[in-house]
Amino acid sequence: MNLVENLEYNTERPHLIIPEYGRHFQKMVDHAVSIEDKEERNKVAKAIISVMGNLQPHLRDVPDFQHKLWDQLFIMSDFKLDVDSPFPITSKEVLQKRPEALEYPQNFPKYRFYGNNIKRMIDVAVKWEKGDLRDGLEYAIANHMKKCYLNWNKDTVEDSAIFAHLKELSNGEIDLGQDGATLTESNQFLKNRVQKSNRSNSHNKKNQRNHNRGKKRY
Repeated sequence: MNLVENLEYNTERPHLIIPEYGRHFQKMVDHAVSIEDKEERNKVAKAIISVMGNLQPHLRDVPDFQHKLWDQLFIMSDFKLDVDSPFPITSKEVLQKRPEALEYPQNFPKYRFYGNNIKRMIDVAVKWEKGDLRDGLEYAIANHMKKCYLNWNKDTVEDSAIFAHLKELSNGEIDLGQDGATLTESNQFLKNRVQKSNRSNSHNKKNQRNHNRGKKRY
């Protein structure tokens, strides 16, 4: 009965500052903070760093990793540990400072089903010198646009619509409609998509059969 009464629950224990190291590490750090003799504190702090490094022995001798361990030691002590660190002591304010928000590119294309990469490809194409190489790139871009359109629409689309979109996205620099160009038939794109889907389903079924084959039957 006494054992039950003396049980210690985590909810009643002090908060772990870095839970990954566990409560025993936290107790060692708390003990180091309570030591009055600075020379003894330094010895204990180095011993704690050594044990922390043993958790990742392949990194413990790397200078940057050593600096990280000392930072974590001061963090676990709530910056109350007064010892001689071999590295500059990072202040509590610096470590708790929130990083600046990243500026993500805000692109809102008119035809989102084409994606932003298509616009980048078009911007590259218009900078190329006119010739067979550029013509091939423009045709490849238009074909890819048609494929993207069919993935979104899942029906069919006229080449003239793709040419119009391409001309608009290139600010009139690329106009395949006036050249009488023709793109890959919509049925071919749809057929390739069905074949790819069937191969994927067949592969999944085969893996499932192989998985079931190894199971014991009773």
